[in-house]
Amino acid sequence: MDETIGRVLGLLNLLQSRPVWTGTELAAELGVTTRSIRRDVERLRRLGYPIRATQGVGGGYQLGAGKALPPLLLDDGEAVAVAVSLRLAAGGSVAGVGEAALRALAKLDQMLPARLRAPVEAVSSSTLSLDDARGGTGIVPSSRLLELARAIRTPEVVTFGYTAAGPDAVPAERRVEPYRLVSAGRRWYLMAFDLDRDAWRTFRLDRIEAVHSTGFRFARRDAPDAAEFVQTAISQNPYAHVARVRIQAAADTVRSQLPASVASVEPDGDDACILTAGGNSLEFVALHVALLGHEATVLEPAELLPVLRDVGARLARMGRQEPPRS
Repeated sequence: MDETIGRVLGLLNLLQSRPVWTGTELAAELGVTTRSIRRDVERLRRLGYPIRATQGVGGGYQLGAGKALPPLLLDDGEAVAVAVSLRLAAGGSVAGVGEAALRALAKLDQMLPARLRAPVEAVSSSTLSLDDARGGTGIVPSSRLLELARAIRTPEVVTFGYTAAGPDAVPAERRVEPYRLVSAGRRWYLMAFDLDRDAWRTFRLDRIEAVHSTGFRFARRDAPDAAEFVQTAISQNPYAHVARVRIQAAADTVRSQLPASVASVEPDGDDACILTAGGNSLEFVALHVALLGHEATVLEPAELLPVLRDVGARLARMGRQEPPRS
């Protein structure tokens, strides 16, 4: 049985390595007869691998695309390449695939042989994206993402140092039950239950350091919707002012104009929506609402109305100025 399993896996590896193999070529590579190849091909088909067989010149066995993705066999070089690519994608270098890349990376890392971990770390640490080079905020080591992803899957209580916003802030130890990782723009956030504060909290991953697994499992609590919780936490909670404005445009249209980290947008009929956004300056909020380019009605706060009028008057005066003469 062990010999048969090894031969079938060897056959699968060959079929994944190039588009077409003849039965004779496969038999020679594996040191068996073409009859054994036919039997092993049928075994793989029963396992869900779509293997086509064609006759004539240029024909042979070909591994095709099925309705679902079957397991892949990777050699050492391929495993390192996939792991490094997933780390880059999970870190935000590929738009829109961060969370899926992180899930795939967590699965791959669990099965990665110890001998391959050093090459993966070496390539990852020596790879620089343009976002890293610009010194942009929000860059998170993939190892930190992976540590938290593992703790969420277990699930396991973790501790880490966290530096809150502010020039004088210093790292403080937090002890949490991690629930979800959420990406917003080029930043990652952890939604977790803070055990010392007995409340749900959102943590920016680029402000987290020294993640430690405690070994203590926990029973999952009833959790708020992670996307809504994080969006509210980053677009409203930190700011001195929160405005609600009815925009005369479809919700999908307004969402396409704003990052999720800036505001929440809820439909209000087919052709209107309610935008909720925060800012430390009402002038900042007024200007960004005006730049959306849609008719709008302020719902709250009332203090936003005179600010809008003042900003509008200043812009009108600027528009009446004569251009400088050359």
